[in-house]
Amino acid sequence: MSELVTGEAVALELRPARLPSRALAVLLDLVAAMAVYVAVTIVLVTSTASLDEAAQTALSIATFVLVLVGGPIAVETLSHGRSLGKLACGLRVVRDDGGPIRFRHALVRGLIAVIEILMTFGIVACIASFVSARGRRLGDVFAGTLVVRERIPVTRTGFVPPPPPWLAGRFSGLDLSAVPDGLWLAVRQYLTRMQQLDPQVGWSMAERLASDLAERTGAPVPQGVPPAAYLAAVVQERQAREARRAFGGDAARAATTAAVPATKGPAASPEARGGTPTVYRPPVGTPEVVSEPSAVERPSGSPAGSAGDRPGTGFVPPA
Repeated sequence: MSELVTGEAVALELRPARLPSRALAVLLDLVAAMAVYVAVTIVLVTSTASLDEAAQTALSIATFVLVLVGGPIAVETLSHGRSLGKLACGLRVVRDDGGPIRFRHALVRGLIAVIEILMTFGIVACIASFVSARGRRLGDVFAGTLVVRERIPVTRTGFVPPPPPWLAGRFSGLDLSAVPDGLWLAVRQYLTRMQQLDPQVGWSMAERLASDLAERTGAPVPQGVPPAAYLAAVVQERQAREARRAFGGDAARAATTAAVPATKGPAASPEARGGTPTVYRPPVGTPEVVSEPSAVERPSGSPAGSAGDRPGTGFVPPA
């Protein structure tokens, strides 16, 4: 499986098509092309009966080249890699970098297909596709293209846990423009899989990612904030900014409040009702970090800075 990273730090998975699906798509394309070729040939034979044999032969060759060679090239160019057979099988031709193909890519593929598919009955193409790690035939190798699957079975994507409520909006002033897409992707992958890691390994990985992120933003990680919670809060801030740019302020507020519990009404948190503050505990074996609670967390009537009011800030995503 090939992976590309988009500007939103999303891993774009390119699943190369294998020989059976590609062979079926080519077979469907050949059946459609042969049907068109036979129909055009019948029309030409009836309409050029008065021509001599040389002219009829030239027309027959030109029809063959235009329909069986030029036709697939034109279809792949206009459809950006989706021929009739590939559309039926859920396949598409893309460049090696995942972008849509152009005329030159379709031209190289079509010309080489005459040799490896039409002249050798697909034997050369089958061998090349079977040997290639990504199932590419010779036309794909010379054109710099790849046939991928567009219809992929739906799988559960990793859930990025929200940060603790007391960190929501705390990093609104960070400059995130210098953070590369690769680092965003690494942070998202860590947050979605950290509960599957060994506690000590996960903690050290979070510290390393937090250090890299702080170096890119130019602001150090606040003292007392667990690295995993810091990563989750910065990712949430980035998502809120993307939502503001795309949909306006209402969408950004919705994205932020989706991870922060309400503080009014019957479903208010224990902190809002003056109860015991929520304690965020790290996974077993992970060092616990204790920080000074903010005024929002501190129950009413409790003295500021008392040792009994300091909740643990280890970060654990919701179950």
